[in-house]
Amino acid sequence: MTEWVPREKWIKSQPRALLASCVLMLDERGRVLLLRYGPGRPDAGHWWLPGGMLDHGEDPRSAARREMREETGVDIGPGPALLGVDHRADVLGTGPVLDCYFHGGTLAVDTPVRLSAEHDRHGMFSLDELQELPLAIRRSTLTALLGAVRGGGVVYLREGVAL
Repeated sequence: MTEWVPREKWIKSQPRALLASCVLMLDERGRVLLLRYGPGRPDAGHWWLPGGMLDHGEDPRSAARREMREETGVDIGPGPALLGVDHRADVLGTGPVLDCYFHGGTLAVDTPVRLSAEHDRHGMFSLDELQELPLAIRRSTLTALLGAVRGGGVVYLREGVAL
């Protein structure tokens, strides 16, 4: 028989995971908006989607909107659609991270992108062009997310691989 444990003690014994939100923005040709991490940053010179960790008490959708605004100056509105979740077991020795991915819609050609200090470049890339880019995370993640956009569904990933 299991001994009863006070809720506060039980909660402290539960697994911990970081939570992040990223935004997949496309242009009218179906290319993906990526940002390159600037010098002095972890993953400097590598490209990835706008996004980052949630603030305390923040929900994933709100974090996606905030991160997009902070990192690009683009406001994606109140309802980005959930595209998928990726469970990464250990990220840079910090333990597990759950990445929530949202579709931010289509970026108009004339939309200005204002980069944060975290990034030094931005660009729109097709899947074929991704083969040439150093990415901060797996290409399979982007491939699965683009499939979810095209299919109108949601994808669950583990370490960037759709299950």
